[in-house]
Amino acid sequence: MYELKTKENDNSVIEFIENVDSIKKREDAYKLLDIFTETTGYPAKMWGPSIIGFGSYHYKYASGHEGDAPLVGFSPRKSKISLYFATGDEEREELLKDFGKHTTGKACVYINKVDDIDVDVLKALISRSIVFLRETYSNEKGD
Repeated sequence: MYELKTKENDNSVIEFIENVDSIKKREDAYKLLDIFTETTGYPAKMWGPSIIGFGSYHYKYASGHEGDAPLVGFSPRKSKISLYFATGDEEREELLKDFGKHTTGKACVYINKVDDIDVDVLKALISRSIVFLRETYSNEKGD
């Protein structure tokens, strides 16, 4: 049976951020920590070794695959900062048009630094993601 690697754990968020090599990325991680905490109202938790997540929800796909994931989160990676929002939401795509300098992957939005983006749009993306996931997975656990 498939075992999900990215699980919520009790590792220290602050310790993780303090171990980020780049001083600028570390500073941005603290800015994002404040923005995500303030916007979500949830405490930051580590998910796996490198994702800082906020809140959680339980998903179950038609295939039978299920698990828990953070509602939103971020990770200060070596090359870029990964932002995790809900996928499949058309409003996310509209918001991203005014977000600033970024690229997108299947599930992530990537930025180089916080100064490249519109923080108000970031807050809207965070809030919209939570609403979308609560509507999609009505059994959201909260924390």
